Order: sequence, then structure tokens, then C-alpha cells
Amino acid sequence: MPFRVPAAAILLLAGACAPLRAQVPFDQLAPGWRETARDIVDRADFAFETRTPPKRVKLAAMEKLFDHPRLGAAMWRLCQFVPAFVAFEEGGEPGERWSIDDMKGLRGTLNLVLRRPGLRVYVVEGVADKGRLKVPFAIGAKMVTVYRYWEGPKGFESHLQTWTALDNALLGFAAKPFRGYIRGRQDEFIAYINGNIATFGEYATSRPQEFHGPLKLEGDPVALREFETLFLRK
Repeated sequence: MPFRVPAAAILLLAGACAPLRAQVPFDQLAPGWRETARDIVDRADFAFETRTPPKRVKLAAMEKLFDHPRLGAAMWRLCQFVPAFVAFEEGGEPGERWSIDDMKGLRGTLNLVLRRPGLRVYVVEGVADKGRLKVPFAIGAKMVTVYRYWEGPKGFESHLQTWTALDNALLGFAAKPFRGYIRGRQDEFIAYINGNIATFGEYATSRPQEFHGPLKLEGDPVALREFETLFLRK
């Protein structure tokens, strides 16, 4: 006898997902990106959201890091957060299109498709090589990320939402036993990354001099120049 989801459960699930979908500002996206984002959200396998507790860092300092991902990735590495990403900007406005690579089989390209005060929307394409997430196949996915941030009475706070559509290859029968695990790993990873973004921003603004020497030793001239301009005003 085929398994059927009760109608009440379907309505409950639809009601839970509707507020998330409603918070994607489709009407503010350029037409091409609007269609791409709608497609990802419409066929999303996972939806997730997380918030950060207040951090003692100014919103302006965080935006410096958002707009300079190569510097942000270098400071992330110096804080010894994992994975130790390397970032590469790919032209356009600052922070508009960039890629990340942990040099261990996890790669992604982030397209900033909407920038407003306190709001950034990204369309992300990523891949984890076979075994990178402890599953016996490579995982490719596209994601819409809506990142809202503000400076509250206790400091910087943020709210991040994601919709992830896996590659069609992952929808086959053989991959089904792994889908719950993949979703859990993704949710855990996103929450971890989002929490640490605010944390290393706090470090950067409270003790910027501590980053200067290590950045010199690491030897990325672009990250060093950006750091000195943005945080030391050289």
C-alpha cells in the first residue's frame, strides 16, 4: 500500500515554509537573477534560518569585511576558524562576485544579487567533492541566501535564511538514505559560519593591530593593503 502524507501535514508544512519564501525580495532583484532565485526557491530541497546573538562590533566594520571577501577570508584563517577558506574576487563592484575554496574539496561561487542597507542577497553555486562531507559521491547545489543585519541596543545582530536545491543527480534512489544527513550537515555548517562571521568581526574591531603582523607573514599583498586601508587608515 503506497504511503500517503496526510493533508493536514501538507498544510502544516506549507504554512511553515510560506513565511520563509515571503522574505525573499524577488521584486528587488534584476530580472535574470530574479528568475534564477525563484527557480532555486521553488525546487529547494532544504530551507534553513539562523540568527546570531549581539556582538560588540559596529555595522560599518562588518560591511568592510562583506565588501572585501579576500581580506575577510584571510582574517578568518588567522582566527583559526575551519574550514580555512581562500577567497578570490572575480571582478565587478567590491564583493559582487567571488569564489571560496578550502583546498580540501569544498568550493563555491557567491554572486551578490542585491545590496541594500542591512540586506544582502546572494545566489550561490557550490560543490563538495566525493567524501568531503563523508558521503560516497560529490554534492553540487545552488542556494539563495538572504542575509539581514542591523545594529541593535546590544550590538551587531544578523538573521540568515537559505534555500538549497541539490543537483538532480542527488535526487536518485541511491542517494535518498543520505539526504537527511546532508541537510543536517548543511544546517550545522551554515549556522557555524554565520556565528563566526560576527565573532571575527568583533576581533577585528576590538584588536585590529593583532592582525597586522600575521597578515604580513601570510603574504597576501591584496589582503594586507585592504587591511591597512580599512582598519589602520594607512
